[in-house]
Amino acid sequence: MKRFWVYIMTNRTGTLYVGVTNDLRGRVYEHRNRLVPGFTSRYAIDRLVYAEETDDVTAAIQREKEIKSWRREKKEALIASANSAWRDLSLDW
Repeated sequence: MKRFWVYIMTNRTGTLYVGVTNDLRGRVYEHRNRLVPGFTSRYAIDRLVYAEETDDVTAAIQREKEIKSWRREKKEALIASANSAWRDLSLDW
């Protein structure tokens, strides 16, 4: 069964990035090493602070769009509900 993740990453200044992927470890590696041109490399997005998993790609894409449409405060509350310290979750890998 294929798995998909909706994730939120940040940087040292607190800029937020919401994405979707089927390879969370690989995607975090790409962001951390600035291999993805554009927003994430320009703003040094390098800390995974939130992730949720699903086996439905359509649901993952819809959830990403939903979270992206939220105001910053609501995104922060989502992160805090699962990761109150905003710890880099990829450090456990």
